[in-house]
Amino acid sequence: MKADIVINGATLVTDSAQFQASIAIKDGAILSIGAAESMPEAAEVVDARGKYILPGAIDAHVHFRDPGYTHKETWETGTASAAMGGVTTVFEMPNTNPPTGTVEALNLKLKSAEQAYVDFGIYGLLGEDNLTELEALIEGGVAGFKCFMGNTFGNLPSPPTGAILEGFEIVAKHGYRIALHAENASIMARRSKKLREAGRCDPLAHLDARPPVVATEAVSRAAILAEWTGARIHILHVSSGDELRPLREAKARGVDITAETCPHYLLLDERAYTEKKSLIRVNPPVREKTHQDQLWRAVQDGTIDMIATDHAPHSHEEKHRDDIWTTDCGFTGVQTQMPLMLTQVGAGRLSLTDYVRMTSLAPAKAFGLYPRKGALLPGSDADLVIIDMERETQVDSAKLKSKGSSTPFHGHAAKGAPVHTLVRGRFVMRDGALVTEAKGHGRNVRRIQQMPTPKPRNVETTTAAIVKKNRK
Repeated sequence: MKADIVINGATLVTDSAQFQASIAIKDGAILSIGAAESMPEAAEVVDARGKYILPGAIDAHVHFRDPGYTHKETWETGTASAAMGGVTTVFEMPNTNPPTGTVEALNLKLKSAEQAYVDFGIYGLLGEDNLTELEALIEGGVAGFKCFMGNTFGNLPSPPTGAILEGFEIVAKHGYRIALHAENASIMARRSKKLREAGRCDPLAHLDARPPVVATEAVSRAAILAEWTGARIHILHVSSGDELRPLREAKARGVDITAETCPHYLLLDERAYTEKKSLIRVNPPVREKTHQDQLWRAVQDGTIDMIATDHAPHSHEEKHRDDIWTTDCGFTGVQTQMPLMLTQVGAGRLSLTDYVRMTSLAPAKAFGLYPRKGALLPGSDADLVIIDMERETQVDSAKLKSKGSSTPFHGHAAKGAPVHTLVRGRFVMRDGALVTEAKGHGRNVRRIQQMPTPKPRNVETTTAAIVKKNRK
């Protein structure tokens, strides 16, 4: 059998091993892995001597702003940035305009996503006002749900706990994972109001308005609701050491809970508010170094399952303002994650196998894509990134493909970078350059998604069940 591509000379990296081997690709999938002399004839042979082949990164947390905010980002620019950053699959958030809370809104987003360079999943919104739409969104093709327990860009109302419980009950029946912006909206609203009344509009006011307790309380509450209903949940952007206790306790109780953190929480601390000013505003906030140290330990011991980016671009003007309360929250990240984290691999803070586990294997398993994605196995999608661990670069916002290219990492030196990215066997980035002809190659992962069998609990006390009861 003739292969489409054979890649020779690289070191392959999985979540548990590194080994020298060649890899053959045919019809978008990995055909075989083995010695160079055992590879089939191929239409193209790629020499990757001295390089490493990793499963492409799966970023479970991006905002591509389309539809509704295309001056900030589009599916074309966002997925181009992903391809340049070695990311082969993204999961995109629902706080667009309109929010992805109805099938009609989902179809608008799916139309926009036809520009994608990389594969994608789309989160449906779980809010108080669209609970009757959740099952239709599943039918329509969402890969999971997002619930905003705390406010962020788009100002979508945070559902009360009763609505969150009911939403968990509905989704638990189908087994899809619910991603949570886990912050307590009430505490933050009260503190923000007090700070504004006191005249605080400096960058650190944002940090003061969102103390770790807002996240700790929300993680604890979400875990209890998930435990009661059997819902599968994912805690987004863990920013504090305080969240780790309820996270660990929930895992110990058997709650199906996963968690992510982001490079900005691992690599930046409170000094960024002086150095970067309003650019650093993000939800949850970058915190004091003591939290950073605890997050690194949680990465190393496996408490935190994934590294994602919360890629959230805005225009330059929206990110650079004197009043922190009028500055939009978030910044670009999908293109810079890999070089920043490979630099930490080189510094000994985690291994390449740890990196693969956190950026490929864990998200693939959590969202029902393994072993089609997140693995180097015969039959897996040929989603590959070829990296050069010796390549030295510097983060330059002018070279990022994202429309909203403002980044607090501008000027940071990095060692280790992706040089080629393949999605289902097709180059989308080659020799450090975007393959523009690959626009539109991306596909919705729902076509291959296979979540484990749902395990709903306490079904006799769900909202739907008690409404049907006849206690006469």
